[in-house]
Amino acid sequence: MNATSQRAGAGPDTTEDEARWAALLRRDRAFDGAFFYSVASTGIYCVPSCASRTPLRRNVRFHATAEDAERAGFRPCKRCRPGQEPLRELHAKRIAQACRLIEGADSEPTLEMLAEHVAMSPHHFHRLFKSIVGVTPKAYAVANRHQRARQTLAESGSVTDAIYASGFNSNGRFYAASSDMLGMTPRAFRAGGADIEIRFAIGESSLGWVLVAASGKGVCTIMLGDAPEPLRDALTAQYPRARLIEDDADFKRTATTVIGFVDTPGKGLALPLDIQGTAFQQRVWEALRNIPLGTTATYADIAAAIGAPKAVRAVARACAANRLAVAIPCHRVVRTDGSLSGYRWGVARKRKLLDREVKG
Repeated sequence: MNATSQRAGAGPDTTEDEARWAALLRRDRAFDGAFFYSVASTGIYCVPSCASRTPLRRNVRFHATAEDAERAGFRPCKRCRPGQEPLRELHAKRIAQACRLIEGADSEPTLEMLAEHVAMSPHHFHRLFKSIVGVTPKAYAVANRHQRARQTLAESGSVTDAIYASGFNSNGRFYAASSDMLGMTPRAFRAGGADIEIRFAIGESSLGWVLVAASGKGVCTIMLGDAPEPLRDALTAQYPRARLIEDDADFKRTATTVIGFVDTPGKGLALPLDIQGTAFQQRVWEALRNIPLGTTATYADIAAAIGAPKAVRAVARACAANRLAVAIPCHRVVRTDGSLSGYRWGVARKRKLLDREVKG
């Protein structure tokens, strides 16, 4: 007698069925496709991870395949869609379709247009989009428009051409957003940062060399390294045509404050920061700044904190894009098992920072 024809908990396959029952109770996705379970009281069958209410043990039977369950007279669950493409993958594909529509549109599609495009209700689509992508459709569209503006400003013959090519319907709206979007005026951005002054200084700390740079808005870069020259080259690549002013007498005091903060994070950094990034990156970075000194969080913790529990990989990418070492404490993010993951400025520095913070 096989698992298809026997009740759960009966016969020679009891041990195997108990393992399946345990997987069902855990809603373990790893077992989806490995077996199916049916419920006698409802007449339906499901995959182990189905989010429906846990059935009574005595009503459950296990099946090796979806076909076995249907031959036994059970119909597929409409919630988990056993035997079909997993619902989470179908959702991911539909949200990807919506993202492509946003990216290819000349003007920002409405929520209703996006939902209709993927055959969902606006409310359900909005909730699902945010859970998968990590930001709302509106925020994604704004970030896409900003990215397009940065690209077209670099390629277009004029700022006006770039404004309309990137989806802004008026000069006023574009210029109102330009500071946060570009970190400088559109013309200066198009010229590779020409005429923008970036003051910087390089000094030594207990973590090696530190480069501190600031725009007119605040500290825009804190980099750690093993030698001054690579740090200087990295800043030049970041602002290829800006006027980089090194060792300005007034700025040296700011740099000394930042370097002191790198050595002693517990004293805080009471300086304005010029934080440039996408809407999603800025949400991640704000969550990082809320991690208490001397503690750590996982990438999953951060994803949950910003309301996007499925965006763990995107959180990791945002951490890697951080240009403000220590001030935005991406070093406090660890793997789920507590081990140290990669760090833009070296895992050894990450370990030193964490050890120092724990000791106070």
